[in-house]
Amino acid sequence: MKFLKIALLLILISCTATLETAEKEIIMTTENEKLTDTGNQKAYFAGGCFWCMEPPFEALDVVLGATSGYMGGTMENPTYEDVVTGETGHAEVVEILYDPNIVTYEELLEVFWRNIDPTALNYQFADVGSQYRTEIFTVGENQMQAAETSKKELGDSGKFDKPIVTAISAAPKFYIAEEYHQDFYKKQAMRYEMYAKASGRKGYIGVTFVKVFPPAV
Repeated sequence: MKFLKIALLLILISCTATLETAEKEIIMTTENEKLTDTGNQKAYFAGGCFWCMEPPFEALDVVLGATSGYMGGTMENPTYEDVVTGETGHAEVVEILYDPNIVTYEELLEVFWRNIDPTALNYQFADVGSQYRTEIFTVGENQMQAAETSKKELGDSGKFDKPIVTAISAAPKFYIAEEYHQDFYKKQAMRYEMYAKASGRKGYIGVTFVKVFPPAV
């Protein structure tokens, strides 16, 4: 009975549930620029439900913004309804805008690793499907090398008893998600908190964060 209640709760509040009040929007696309006009840079991370990947990055004062969207699929201008089927090949992604003079890409990678299960293939916690895979989409050779080095170091560290399956790919076109997905954790704070707990993500990170990434002495 307890399992049934949890399952029903997840159906009601999961990342795959479309908000009834949300209107379909035209998806705008942006080209992946290595450097913006202001000298800021972009990084792209797929870590499962993008609702849960915005908060850890936006909590950093050094991050200028996090935008939810889609990457890595075959369909142009995908909608959420398209991506959630798992048939377009896209992953839910967050685009991070940052000033490289204040925060390094390596530091963003550490935030990413701390907020996912890198051993889970094509799912993250309660969200199952290739659209919830973990993947690092890199912009330029420097990001690619940094991501590969970071992944290897994590795998060699022995902190996980399973292989690291997070993929690393050159960033294709980024499609911005519908407005109701942006800053969902702020707009629908109660629903977000219920989802984060019921999905198992919050509990996993709370335990694994300390176990795998102990505080520096």
